[in-house]
Amino acid sequence: KYYICFLDSFVKHRYSFLIIPIQLLIDCLSIFMILYFVSDPEFYNPSFIIYIISFWVLSSFLTTYYKVLRFTKLLRILSLTFRHFFIFILGFFAFFGIFKEGSVINNQFLILLLILISTFCLKLFSFLLLKWYRNLGRNYRKVIVIGVDDSSKKITNLFNNNKSLGYRYLGLFTNKNLNNKLGNVEDSFDFILDNSVDEIYCSLKELSSQMVNNITSFANSNNINLKLIPDAGKLYSKDQSIEFYDDTLVVLNVKKLPFEFNENYLIKRFFDVIFSLLICFLVLTWLMPILWILIKIESKGPAIFSQKREGLDGKRFICYKFRSMKINKMSDKIHTSANDDRVTKLGAFMRKTSIDELPQFFNVLKGEMSVVGPRPHLPSLSIEYQKDVDDYLRRHIVKPGITGLAQVSGYRGEIKKKSDIKNRVRLDVFYIENWSFLLDVKIILMTIFNVFKGEENAY
Repeated sequence: KYYICFLDSFVKHRYSFLIIPIQLLIDCLSIFMILYFVSDPEFYNPSFIIYIISFWVLSSFLTTYYKVLRFTKLLRILSLTFRHFFIFILGFFAFFGIFKEGSVINNQFLILLLILISTFCLKLFSFLLLKWYRNLGRNYRKVIVIGVDDSSKKITNLFNNNKSLGYRYLGLFTNKNLNNKLGNVEDSFDFILDNSVDEIYCSLKELSSQMVNNITSFANSNNINLKLIPDAGKLYSKDQSIEFYDDTLVVLNVKKLPFEFNENYLIKRFFDVIFSLLICFLVLTWLMPILWILIKIESKGPAIFSQKREGLDGKRFICYKFRSMKINKMSDKIHTSANDDRVTKLGAFMRKTSIDELPQFFNVLKGEMSVVGPRPHLPSLSIEYQKDVDDYLRRHIVKPGITGLAQVSGYRGEIKKKSDIKNRVRLDVFYIENWSFLLDVKIILMTIFNVFKGEENAY
């Protein structure tokens, strides 16, 4: 009963992404408790505890030890465990080889054996617990199938007959004349949005290339997982990985974006918080009072300008800036242009040096923005841009940023022609598809360089 209530809270609040971090935390606590109860001074000391837990975490990421999918079989679990334990054992004995000159310490083998047994039992327990929980009809993903062939029929049967996988099959969309279909292929998009579908399975045998491209674009724009059921007679992109749902059923998984991996999201969020705190304490604590006085002296109005912008998943939030304009009624409707008479003298300097953007670090700490990402647009302009750029909505997959790849690449300021917004979106999409921590660092350094160099479009 208590397990059900606990797991239900994850499903209700969409916190399934925390399953892996929680499993990792429980394993680390298990290792710590073993060292605590054995109480051997050779093991229960800060240096060994930090080393062994750090090595466990590092080796688990290298071996993808915690990457267990819904259709992962017990044999795969055993394979992952064996690979991870092999590397962990090497690291365990390496500690003594480096710091103890290879000597055998009392309880050395006992400690290792207890760690391996306890973590394996926890791994097996969590695997079976989730299977049991999903078999009760909880923690499910809503799925539909588009297109029909022998393979799509197999996967439909798999969803219906194996509840422990945690899939709830909603129905079939096909252009063929079938009694049990929910509609034609073009009807599927509205159904997906109305029913909050999590995954789409497409039969490549029935669908044309253009249909697949349209579905792919739709899935990416709405952050929906897309799986392709392949035609055995064709070859497919290297950006698609093969997944085996059973011995005969093969599905192509469309390449995941970097932020679909929880560890990347956590790394980026951790960096955002630390970097923003440094800026707030080292810069804003003394700069904000000075600018507040100067802004108030030059023109009437608040020192901090707040404005609605579009953020993650298109949700609106209040974006903060140092006010660089005189109070006007057009600030929510049009971009700033060259020689704009609304901009104050101090405002022109702040915009040239990007100082006006500094309060957005508070948006980052609130979780509404990131340090690096696509720039947030006004809702009124966003509607207009959606008409001109097909991939525009893909920008909403990630949090907007204070700076971004498009901005450091010269696409900043006023949008004078359609190619300006198209190029910005192209670079934003490139950033989303190719994100890395080093790319964020590079963009931040380029932003700082551009501040000192000065930018032609910074007005």
